[in-house]
Amino acid sequence: QVQLVESGGGLVQTGGSLRLSCAVSGRTVSSYSISWFRQAPGKEREFVAAISWSLITNYGDIVKGRFTISRDDAKNAVYLQMNSLKPEDTAAYYCATDGRFRRLGPASRVMSMYDYWGQGTQVTVSS
Repeated sequence: QVQLVESGGGLVQTGGSLRLSCAVSGRTVSSYSISWFRQAPGKEREFVAAISWSLITNYGDIVKGRFTISRDDAKNAVYLQMNSLKPEDTAAYYCATDGRFRRLGPASRVMSMYDYWGQGTQVTVSS
């Protein structure tokens, strides 16, 4: 059974930093793409960042240059380092795994490509 568990969310002031973690079990992160999405109240879920099994990273325009996604194969985990946080980054953050084994190219930004999701971790940025 595949499970993803996010952690690391919290309350931070504008300009601060947080590091989110996504612990994965039942699927090896070195063989599947892992992505982060977020959803603010009243808004649609949106793509944040992704790392492919081959370590290709890509980012949503809204976070490019501020967020960094990384992976620890020994821990079977993926991380999202978030710097220069803004109030508009306030949202629930979810990690998800693409169901396609060793898909070539960068990870997809399309939610329907992801078959397992975590329960989310809340990030709140105060102004």
